[in-house]
Amino acid sequence: MKREILDALQAARAEHLTAALVTDLASGAQSLVVDRAVTGDLPVDAALQGAIEEALRHNRSRTAADGKLFIQAFVPPLRLAIIGAVHIAQALAPIAALAGYDVTVIDPRRAFASDERFPGVKVSTEWPDDGLTALKPDGRTAVVTLTHDPKLDDPALDVALKSPAFYIAALGSRKTHAGRIERLTARGHGANALARIHGPAGLALGAVSPAEIAISVMAQMTAVLHGAEPLGKAPA
Repeated sequence: MKREILDALQAARAEHLTAALVTDLASGAQSLVVDRAVTGDLPVDAALQGAIEEALRHNRSRTAADGKLFIQAFVPPLRLAIIGAVHIAQALAPIAALAGYDVTVIDPRRAFASDERFPGVKVSTEWPDDGLTALKPDGRTAVVTLTHDPKLDDPALDVALKSPAFYIAALGSRKTHAGRIERLTARGHGANALARIHGPAGLALGAVSPAEIAISVMAQMTAVLHGAEPLGKAPA
């Protein structure tokens, strides 16, 4: 591997960016692709770019060009920031951990955000905007707000919308979500940005209990992660 490619790969990993190293199996020539920027000797055409995006989407290395090229995927770990140390969070955190997410629960209310309530889970008692800013959400980060309290949810959503987080969701009824959209619009977010918020959070599975709601959120998060079309959102 050439030094320029190695340096570019290390820089991408330090910034939590996805990267793909493409190697010509016959000649050994290589290129590194980060956000469509190419470093190296191999040209990247539309077909190869599509294969790269597929490999990165599923975090799975693969061959391309009839087996002549090998695409090695370098994908940052999945992370989930849960805003609100509520009952649903107690169910969602272990489910997400089983799915491979590094989970952080953020809630300044120390009576809720405790190690006893969330054993083995990272817990932050900072205000949601500060806690989420410290996490630096990237394209492999999901953010879910669960408190129903605008003082906690809105600042977190404000930070999330300014980030490349792949999944942003907020619990609440359609009426609650409409008010949320108005407040975030007042904070300067446009329609395209606000459309990124899945609200009400979760797929329409008829979920009732905290565990069922957590499953519906996890299902929707998984669909978005893999580029699958969600079947529907949770009813009001």
